[in-house]
Amino acid sequence: MVQSALAQDPFTGTVFVFRAKRADRMKILFWDGSGLVMTYKRLEVNSFIWPAIRDGVITLNRPQFEALFAGLDWRRVRSLEPRRPAAAE
Repeated sequence: MVQSALAQDPFTGTVFVFRAKRADRMKILFWDGSGLVMTYKRLEVNSFIWPAIRDGVITLNRPQFEALFAGLDWRRVRSLEPRRPAAAE
């Protein structure tokens, strides 16, 4: 499906995530250098909050993806800005 429907190379290390119609299940496919890894996750109570899909593709950064996979609202994840100390002791 990655090659035929998405016209992508599954052997690049890119993480491909597929969702069920009810949005309570996902399959993850990626190449780890020695083989294709597939992970399946199903939420028992709620459904995953999915980003808007444009041209069949969504892009998430690592913290957003981790929140999605954990069943959290990925839209609430923000990267912390490192702050420079005001003075050195």
